[in-house]
Amino acid sequence: MIEIPSDLHPDLVPLAFLLGRWEGAGVFDFPGDQKANFGQEAVFTHDGRDFIEYVSHTWALDSEGRKVRPIETESGFWRIGKDRKVEVVMVRDQGVVEVWYGELADQKPQIDLATDAVARTASSGPYSGGKRLYGYVKGDLMWVGEKSTPEVPLRPYMSAQLKKVSSAVAVTPEQVEDWAKDLGDLPDDGIAFFK
Repeated sequence: MIEIPSDLHPDLVPLAFLLGRWEGAGVFDFPGDQKANFGQEAVFTHDGRDFIEYVSHTWALDSEGRKVRPIETESGFWRIGKDRKVEVVMVRDQGVVEVWYGELADQKPQIDLATDAVARTASSGPYSGGKRLYGYVKGDLMWVGEKSTPEVPLRPYMSAQLKKVSSAVAVTPEQVEDWAKDLGDLPDDGIAFFK
C-alpha cells in the first residue's frame, strides 16, 4: 500500500511510492567488471519542500550473501512537474554528476529516466550516459539501470528488487543472505520486471 504523508509537498504526491527505506539485492554485470550479486539500501525522504532526497549504497555480495566490498554510493534530488515530467540531479562517489529527465507512466507507479547531461572528474572511469526504469511492483521497488561508455554501447548493467523496511526494524544479515539466494529468479537484464 502506498502511503501519502500529510506533510508531503502536493507536487510530490505522484512520487509518494518512492518514499521510505528500501533494502534488497540485485545483479551487476558490465563488460570489464566482474559480474556480481549486490545488496542495496536506498532511502527516499522529504522535508516538505518540492523535492525528494535520495541516497543509495550498494555492495558486492559473496556466494553466501555476505557483504564483500562497496560498489557505489549515489545521492540526489527528484522533482516532478504537473505534466508528469520527472527530473533528477544525482552525484556518484566515482566522480560523476548527472542530470536525468524522464516521465511518470500514465496510471501506474513507474518512472522511465535517461541522462541529459553527464559531468565527470578526471579520475572517474569512462561513462557516456544511462537509462533507468523504476517501478512499484507488488509492494516492492524494482529498478533496472543501463549505461554506456565510449567503448560499450548502452546496455543493462544493474537491476534490483527492494523491499520496504521500517526504520524501527533493522534488516539482519540473514535476511540479506536470503534475498541474495533468490537472485536466481531475477532476469538477466532486469527489464522483465516491468513487462
